[in-house]
Amino acid sequence: MTRVPNEVARLAGALRGVVGQLHRRLRQVDNAGVLTPSQSAVLSRLHRDGPATQAQLAAAEHVRQQSMAATLAVLDELGYLDRTRDPRDGRRTVISLSELGSKTVRGVHQHREEWLATSLAGFTAEEREAVATALPLLERLAQNQNPA
Repeated sequence: MTRVPNEVARLAGALRGVVGQLHRRLRQVDNAGVLTPSQSAVLSRLHRDGPATQAQLAAAEHVRQQSMAATLAVLDELGYLDRTRDPRDGRRTVISLSELGSKTVRGVHQHREEWLATSLAGFTAEEREAVATALPLLERLAQNQNPA
């Protein structure tokens, strides 16, 4: 790892901690409590990125195909997925969200955004402006592709 100044390392640790807390808090307010974090991640990925094969989902989520197969089996059983043959390669199956899956993801996102909005309403206008100012920087940080 590249040597960084101590104040940058402290900032990185504090940021990781706060982002982790916020992530856990958002998962707590989900209205889809029957889903594991892995299952929620797959539903969100399909919602955000569109249909994909099992192999593509496994690669995107950094898990083995066997693990992804188990996750998809549960989501299939819950009625959250549709499977169709790939029109370009009939041997492959393309996985997408069913109507119920889409509705579930939209509900979870709406519930999380309502919680965030209610929480932000308790901030002063200046505090909300500071959060808004930080968003582009946080987005840039999240999109940084530099390997550790």
